[in-house]
Amino acid sequence: MTAVQAVNPTTETFDAIVVGSGATGGWAAKELAEAGIKVALIEAGPMVSESDFSEHDQPYDWKYRGSTSPKSRDLMRNRPIQGKCYAVREGNYKWFVDDFKNPYTTPKDKPFWWIRERVVGGRSLSWGRQSYRTGDIDFKGASRDGYGIDWPIQYRDLVPYYEKVERYIGISGLEEGLSQLPDSIFMPPMKFSCGEALLRERLKNKMNRVLTMGRTAIITKDHNGRSACHHCGPCEQGCITHSYYSSPFTTIQAAQMTGNMTLITDAVVSRVTKDANTGLASGVSYINRTSREEFETKAKVVVLCASTLESTRILLNSEPGGMANSSGALGHYLMDHIYQGGASGKLPELEAKPWQGMPQRPTGIYIPRFRNIDRAHTNGMIRGYGFQGRSSANFAMGVDGFGASYKQAVHNQAEWSTGITAWCETLPRYENHVQLHSTKKDAWGIPILDIDMQWSSNELALWKDAREQAAEMLEATGHKDVHLTGEVSVPGFCIHEVGTARMSEDPKKGVLNGFAQTHDIKNLFVTDGAAWTSIACQNPTLTMMAITARTCDYIQDQLKKGGLA
Repeated sequence: MTAVQAVNPTTETFDAIVVGSGATGGWAAKELAEAGIKVALIEAGPMVSESDFSEHDQPYDWKYRGSTSPKSRDLMRNRPIQGKCYAVREGNYKWFVDDFKNPYTTPKDKPFWWIRERVVGGRSLSWGRQSYRTGDIDFKGASRDGYGIDWPIQYRDLVPYYEKVERYIGISGLEEGLSQLPDSIFMPPMKFSCGEALLRERLKNKMNRVLTMGRTAIITKDHNGRSACHHCGPCEQGCITHSYYSSPFTTIQAAQMTGNMTLITDAVVSRVTKDANTGLASGVSYINRTSREEFETKAKVVVLCASTLESTRILLNSEPGGMANSSGALGHYLMDHIYQGGASGKLPELEAKPWQGMPQRPTGIYIPRFRNIDRAHTNGMIRGYGFQGRSSANFAMGVDGFGASYKQAVHNQAEWSTGITAWCETLPRYENHVQLHSTKKDAWGIPILDIDMQWSSNELALWKDAREQAAEMLEATGHKDVHLTGEVSVPGFCIHEVGTARMSEDPKKGVLNGFAQTHDIKNLFVTDGAAWTSIACQNPTLTMMAITARTCDYIQDQLKKGGLA
């Protein structure tokens, strides 16, 4: 894929501008371009190519053996926040932002870790790829337990768009027939380890709970010119076979093949511009990342897909008080998943042998939500959580010895163990918010965000209950030496931040309607995580893509009818 700049971005007018080239931006570009709409896809970072991928490099190929440990301080000195992320490696750290050029502030007692990538493809290059549908138990959660507001859409509205996304990108997984976790259009699932198969059977028999294979955007058979996953392992470093979904080599490539898309890279969008006569969005203003020159590109429609907090920052910076903010909700109701708590234990009845299946299976197991399915609350605690984890043979590679004696020592100290960790829902609360800092700016002169978020008592109760249930499930399925694991995660660190420009039926309660269209400006849309009304407990990216595809259908229809002019 090659970068294509607009011939003259200051004079050319597009049908649509899409800001951001990640999971949602790629889908917006594809859907609109394939409909014959002239699209400018604007990305703040540079191009990426297969030569940037390092998943097949060996540790000895790298100066710091591929790590970003304290020994590699010269690599990560400008990324103190980004370096906390599990996906940051010596081979891909440049995809992640320089924290000093891209700062933000938080209250001293309320840390927030904002993980960002600025490169074509964004976080779709190194996301966890877990892909789950959201059902009406979540879309209509407020009607069940009285907290917050319902989404202005329901599950049936998204079904055809879930199917469109799933058929195109490929989701591997198992059908389970659960209303709280609707099934997708699946490719064959990846295989359970013998410990996981045992855990699945016992959990069903003893506690009537489901354990399934993690539903993941990684293909298990050849699909759309992409090769099936060959289990090489470190997906966060790229995928030269394109077995996982990342936007540059799937949706963006499809958009580019239409001839209707112009890709503008190294363009840091600062604000949405407005036509003074009509009050409609007229385009965006951006700053070239390297030259610092400012440009303005015009379009009939603007779609923000820059990621939750970036899209909101653009709107807040677009006019005093925030653009499309008659509700006063812009910047508020920030959510993320609270996680990192669970339990682990050993399965002594299983012998850990040198070969226990594919060595680098790129997904784990998933235990869907079972809390508050048939009731609104448990002991005053509302909503729920799901678990991710795996059960595998672990070998003591650090033992003493050499040659045959070393191999025998490794084998002698091997054991089979299981670990599961909970992802818990966060309630949408007005006080969890972002706003523009009054004085501080980033390297391009754009006001930065001040982020103010902390967990509520409900999140902490869910997290505590989830750890206890994790231990109970392991003990019930024959595990020994079971113990609780983890500490409460810092907000933002799950990298599932959503909200801050939420959908609402009532224009007084949110920024967007059910088509992710701003209530105030009919040709301005936000389809990334900022649009979310509540977060549910499952990974959000699949639903973000489905929402984007649905919005693009609406945009096409409205453009034909003249409804956005």
